[in-house]
Amino acid sequence: MQGVAASANHRAARRLRVARLGVALPLALLWLSACSIMPTEKRHTPAEIASYQAADFVAPIASVEGETAAREEGLKLIRDALALPTGFDPNGIVPGALGNIGFLNVEKEAGLRLLLDTLPVLSSKDAAYQRAVLTFAYTYYAKESAAHLSRLLTSITTPREFAITAYALLKAESSDGQRSFIRATMKNTFADWSTEPRLQRLEYVLSTDLTAEIRKRPPLVDLLAYPIRAGKPVIFSFQRQDRQRFGLAVVRGVDGRFIRNADGSLFQIAHLANAMSNLPGTITNGNTPQGLFTIVGAGTATNKWIGPTPYLHSKIPVEATVAEFEHAEANQVPNSWSDGVYRSFLPETWRQYVPFTEALLAGRAGRDDMLIHGTTINSNYYRGASFYPGTPSAGCLVAMETWRPEDGRQQTSDQLSLAKAFTRDGLDRGYLVVVELDDQLEPVTLQEVKASLEAAESRLPSRLASRAVATR
Repeated sequence: MQGVAASANHRAARRLRVARLGVALPLALLWLSACSIMPTEKRHTPAEIASYQAADFVAPIASVEGETAAREEGLKLIRDALALPTGFDPNGIVPGALGNIGFLNVEKEAGLRLLLDTLPVLSSKDAAYQRAVLTFAYTYYAKESAAHLSRLLTSITTPREFAITAYALLKAESSDGQRSFIRATMKNTFADWSTEPRLQRLEYVLSTDLTAEIRKRPPLVDLLAYPIRAGKPVIFSFQRQDRQRFGLAVVRGVDGRFIRNADGSLFQIAHLANAMSNLPGTITNGNTPQGLFTIVGAGTATNKWIGPTPYLHSKIPVEATVAEFEHAEANQVPNSWSDGVYRSFLPETWRQYVPFTEALLAGRAGRDDMLIHGTTINSNYYRGASFYPGTPSAGCLVAMETWRPEDGRQQTSDQLSLAKAFTRDGLDRGYLVVVELDDQLEPVTLQEVKASLEAAESRLPSRLASRAVATR
């Protein structure tokens, strides 16, 4: 619990700093802080999780009345921002309004006008303000804002905001000339660019064919069969390189076999690792980074958009100590992270695969609180999107849930099923592996990974391979 409290204090201090900077924290920005862990949150034992049923949980925000009230709050901020004179924002409400436009998926044309009115004065704003505006530009209007962003790049002196601007420019145009301009500006602005994790990742993106790189992915079976640390359950979340498609999650039990349902079929759920921003994983509120996480229990979020279903508390390196990854006493393991320590958790064939180090870089960049959780967000906001009926997050892994509109009582929950499968052996400590399979533009299916799952199980001693395991 000390780690939980420390994480909560760190996140609370960050929110306080943002508030002091004058940036409003309305509907969307509070949601973007959704994964903050608070000391007052209830923690759940494996026995409690095993006893829960979907109907045990109620989320008022998921009722028609609750959702309508929250939506109107968000729309009001948008209206207030659109009424401001051009370039004038004394109360710092524009970032929140742009966030709400994206979150509620409304007023996109008005959002573009507000963005283009704000970019010319953005260099005079603080980093928190810049981040929200630049993120909106990257996500929705990279091409339309490229001319402004190109001029702005030379005046940005914070690594995170520089990287967001650079990614937006690359999204608008990925020519060799554009890459050379970004690289030259980065090296001229940041003397420490080669050791700053967000800029390290940016340089990798600038110099690498990411599509070709993913096609060099090591054998999946090696990752699925590797024990990480023996006797610990593992969630494998398979994703596309384009995260705006549903991924798929399975669970490996403590005996090394993948969890089955009562009918003998493999347990699986749809899993979305797509942030609303769709930024790379080393950027705050970007997509869930690829790589290895530790899981250190389960809790109930205080944030209404996550809802009351128990989340699984996943942490990346640096956010978690080496001891938390080892699930051991601190005096028994190295006291600091290194590339070598991280690689020690991976099979030999995966240790030099650069894309899989994203989680380590994200930790070094300060990312934290990327949980495995459910959702109370109205999926109809995103009808027509490639990830519909999923709902994006602020960098977490999200499982599908449905709620009764009359009162917000839960009807179905893939998140609860996942929590039950992970803790079925009485343990709530283990691992999460997020792995991108390829660059296909469609949801991940079980058929794609089934042969690798079976091949991984075939490497087990025969006495284990023959055991049939069912979820509760």
